Amino acid sequence: MTWLPRQTVVVPIDFSDESLAALATARELARDSSRLHVIHVLPVLEPAEPGIIWQTIDDGSRCRHAEAAMQKVLGQCQAGEVETAIRFGDPGHEIAHYAKEIPADLIVLPSHGRRGLTRLLLGSVTDRVVHLAHCPVLVLKQ
Repeated sequence: MTWLPRQTVVVPIDFSDESLAALATARELARDSSRLHVIHVLPVLEPAEPGIIWQTIDDGSRCRHAEAAMQKVLGQCQAGEVETAIRFGDPGHEIAHYAKEIPADLIVLPSHGRRGLTRLLLGSVTDRVVHLAHCPVLVLKQ
């Protein structure tokens, strides 16, 4: 099995500098930019959220805003023609599920390096992806 290059590469972005660096690395690892899949996962809104109660926000508008932000970032990064996906739910589970669905050969994602109480409270998306993924996961440390 060869590591490089890969046919289909998934890279999740959360618009942080670390995720944009992971995007640049994934572009180098993908054989063709059209085989690069960029995913952004939005949290599910609770029914008690003010935007839901007052009907000022819905999943459709959130998805359109996220897609516009992704296209802007991809244009600035000169990522070329890539596949994009917006999902709702737990990021770790959704990233792993999407990678299996397409099927991906590699997932590239950053480790934000949270420690202690912050990691305990927020959990680690990277840990979940590593444990749930059906394919190799390249974790980029800061």
